[in-house]
Amino acid sequence: MLKTKVAVHVISPGILPDDAIMLGDAYLRQWKIPQGQPVTLKFGALRQYVKVVPVERFDGMRIGQSLARKMGLLQNTTLRIRYRAEDAVLALGPLIGVLISRDDPEHRERPFGSITMFCKELVDACAAQGAHVYFFTPLHLKGNFNTVEGWTYSNEGWRKAFMPSPDVVNNRLTSRKLENRPNVQAFIQEVKTRHNSTVFNEKFLDKPEVFEALAKDPSLVKYLPESHVLKTFPMLKTMCARYHTVFLKPVRGSLGKGIIRITRLEGDSYSAQYATVGGTRRHYFSSLLKLYGSISGKMKTVRYQIQQGLQLIDIMGRPVDFRALVQKNETGKWVLTSIVARTAGSHHFVSNLARGGTLSTVREAVGRSNLSGANSHDAPGKLQRAAIDIAHGIDAFIPAHFGELGIDLALDTHGRVWLLEVNSKPSKNDNTPLQDQKIRPSVRNMVRYARHLAEF
Repeated sequence: MLKTKVAVHVISPGILPDDAIMLGDAYLRQWKIPQGQPVTLKFGALRQYVKVVPVERFDGMRIGQSLARKMGLLQNTTLRIRYRAEDAVLALGPLIGVLISRDDPEHRERPFGSITMFCKELVDACAAQGAHVYFFTPLHLKGNFNTVEGWTYSNEGWRKAFMPSPDVVNNRLTSRKLENRPNVQAFIQEVKTRHNSTVFNEKFLDKPEVFEALAKDPSLVKYLPESHVLKTFPMLKTMCARYHTVFLKPVRGSLGKGIIRITRLEGDSYSAQYATVGGTRRHYFSSLLKLYGSISGKMKTVRYQIQQGLQLIDIMGRPVDFRALVQKNETGKWVLTSIVARTAGSHHFVSNLARGGTLSTVREAVGRSNLSGANSHDAPGKLQRAAIDIAHGIDAFIPAHFGELGIDLALDTHGRVWLLEVNSKPSKNDNTPLQDQKIRPSVRNMVRYARHLAEF
């Protein structure tokens, strides 16, 4: 069995020249690494010719401080190792870079705000699996992108260091504005073409883009409520005639912000309910034209998707939906990592935790809901199948690379599964499985997928 992990020791200056590394002789024999002639040491975008010096009865690698600095390694670490004889490349890694929205160097304990815990979990998961991770923001992207200034974690806590561009980039940017910055787009293109890096979750998804893409697969149409981009009054009139309730959702919205529920009342009057942080605000209109007049001003700055209203299950009148987290695993296949039920808070019709929603297991929520017994038994299985089917559809019909997706699903009172939306930047707080573990399964899975992409 080939050893695929090696303990890398950084040794005192003056013992090793810059162009040499020491490696346990068992590794040289197993990987047939030539002695005394240069091989290319690869770590992310770093390429350096080195001679490999065998060491008897030693189960590790020693590198000098100058080389360690180029690699951005601040202390001893354990990495995966791979040797390819055809091009004499000795690769260490994978080196993972996580692109995040912002950092705060003044707060060394929590430099990344609410996602600092997630970042530390990722450091720990990498240490366990022989990978190395750093975190960087759009403000760090300058120069030729061979190196990136980023945050790493060592015995002394969070520190900044210059790192080689990574093998794998996980795009965790939380705003389109940041993602569309010229330096961010240039970096993504450059590392993909010049360094053969892989970038996953490389873009945001708009609601109409998702629904139009999935509608191309006949087997997925059953999950899709009727949806259109709202452009005109006749479109609103047609949908309101067809359905007792419709939803207007900002095309680029998240966390339930800006959703409007329109309900047809007696005598051709209508009510519009607006989701606000404090609760639901309700207005009444004597005609649909007056209602349209009230939102047409908003439509100049916000594009809305109009969606068929569904008779969803509820618990004591509080709507329930489900957030599935699907991720690609160590073989690149979509798997379900977690699925939780979210019940809306009192006075809310959206279930987000930011608006007082509560989490529970799927079985618990379905068991307490108004879904009839026959339909409730196989609900968890149907939700899981739908999440995986939808992830495959996104891969097939949207030309971008995704490694994890948050998929919001719902059940109607007949037990049918419906898609609400797909999020390509799932929150690292909202979808936490209901268990207290040091490293979340979702974090472990991200490292496994990065290893698969970088072939470690």
